[in-house]
Amino acid sequence: MPRLARLDAPGVLHHIMIRGIERRKIFLDQMDYEDFIQRLATLLPEMETACYAWALMPNHAHFLFRTGSVPLARLMRRLLTGYALSFNRRHKRHGHLFQNRYKSIICQEDAYLRELVRYIHLNPLRARIVSTVGELDGYTYCGHSALTGKEKRPWQDGEYVLRFFGKTVGAARKAYARYVEDGVSQGRREELTGGGLIRSIGGWSEVKKLSGRGREHVMSDERILGDSGFVETVLGEAQEVCERKLELKRRGYDLERIAKRVAEIFEMEEKDVFSMGRQQRKVKARSLLCYWAVREAGISLRTLARRLRMSAPGVGYAVERGEVIVQEDRYELMKLSKVQ
Repeated sequence: MPRLARLDAPGVLHHIMIRGIERRKIFLDQMDYEDFIQRLATLLPEMETACYAWALMPNHAHFLFRTGSVPLARLMRRLLTGYALSFNRRHKRHGHLFQNRYKSIICQEDAYLRELVRYIHLNPLRARIVSTVGELDGYTYCGHSALTGKEKRPWQDGEYVLRFFGKTVGAARKAYARYVEDGVSQGRREELTGGGLIRSIGGWSEVKKLSGRGREHVMSDERILGDSGFVETVLGEAQEVCERKLELKRRGYDLERIAKRVAEIFEMEEKDVFSMGRQQRKVKARSLLCYWAVREAGISLRTLARRLRMSAPGVGYAVERGEVIVQEDRYELMKLSKVQ
């Protein structure tokens, strides 16, 4: 069965799992754990990715991330490749460290965020690395200790998670601790590792042929955790994005043509769209260019950064400004049914 394409978009919540090849250990000593955590501390802010939960165990790890303007694949490539190279040098080994690709599941926030945080943070207990929730409080290689206030992890967005448990930090931490304690007896939650029914009936095209009650019961995908409506929405949006990018490419919308459209809107020369400057009109034009190039045409931040002589994070911020401009002024690059 061929691999399914990854689903991703800015603002999407992902439950991510990584494992050592042949279930071998990916963390052998304290230095390995600290190396990986330091990479998280560096890369997550740089990649504008929020971390709500995480747990490192000897041969696997879990994370709950929300992506920003940088695609999840880019973050994971830098995180895992960098760590694997460092691990191999440190332990004088060669070859792959991780098993195949990492697994990522898009999650419905309102229905599953609390449960996923608990599920991920109870992993060291289920793996018998710690024996009690009390010992879990002191396990430093897990986000639980940050939510209970035992550890400080500036790169972990504990404040956001605690809002789901109470109005004040103290009350939220007590409610969170009770919630985790209540989950100990639940064991492994298969439903929190994604769907999968879609494969057994022949793919998404077969699902769309179903209707009514039957469709409600099979609307599932191993890449998505959510109710039937959420799964259908995510898949529909992913298909629309893919179709739009293909249409843009087919009609010749490369960076130069996008710049031409931006120049028309702001009544300026195309070369001025690429030029440096802090004038408001130039900043708006460059922001719109970045937004359309990244979000619409799928051009990478790194490629755009080189062309605009900006840093990749700088381009990321420009993409965000461009999104606001599009929302406020209703500019359009191209309609699928009609080219401008």
